Amino acid sequence: MAIALVTGASRGIGRATALQLAKEGYRVAVNYHTHAQAAQEVVEQILRSGGDAFAVQADIADESQVMQMFGRIDKEAQPLVALVNNAGILFTQCRVEALSAQRINQVLSTNVTGTFLCCREAIKRMVPHQRGAIVNVSSAAARLGSPGEYVDYAASKGAVDTLTTGLALEVAAQGIRVNGVRPGFIYTEMHASGGEAGRVDRVKSQLPMQRGGQPEEVAQAIAWLLSDKASYVTGSFIDLAGGK
Repeated sequence: MAIALVTGASRGIGRATALQLAKEGYRVAVNYHTHAQAAQEVVEQILRSGGDAFAVQADIADESQVMQMFGRIDKEAQPLVALVNNAGILFTQCRVEALSAQRINQVLSTNVTGTFLCCREAIKRMVPHQRGAIVNVSSAAARLGSPGEYVDYAASKGAVDTLTTGLALEVAAQGIRVNGVRPGFIYTEMHASGGEAGRVDRVKSQLPMQRGGQPEEVAQAIAWLLSDKASYVTGSFIDLAGGK
């Protein structure tokens, strides 16, 4: 059994991914920032199902906390072979002229810097084994821009896409694969953070598939990219946006 770290795993896509990876035999490190009880519930659900997991707290925007999180994982007997960079934030919908520097920097610190830091630390641990896989959770917003809603969030995910492409090329010869998924309109709690909990239901009629997506649908794509079934896939993206 080897370890898979899922950041932002206490809810939404991260939670679904942690549960899916546990089913596939990984020992799951369930990262959370503030939702300790929710993270522990994910761990307990995995244990009840016969899997193995443990919770690890860290704000990924804080380098010292990222270092502590990976230090905690280093104490385990199993190697880290998989990383899912899922943790991310967004704020209330608004136009660009209403954005503050503080908000922009906070979004970039978590969504971009935090993802970089986790990739950096994971790569350090994967290179000696010449083995590993990383999936970065981007967003359809990286392609669509989210005008009038979250251009700052969309821009941060565009940066994640470029990181994914560059890092994949950088470490391919060392047996490490790096890919991304770009979820679209998925039923998660994140929309409430943007001030519109019912956003998916509002826009689903505009989607070619006429429905929103479920976190489990994204989790299955992530699990495939981490698996040996995707052994010749790197620097690639799976769009999970109902055709949008």
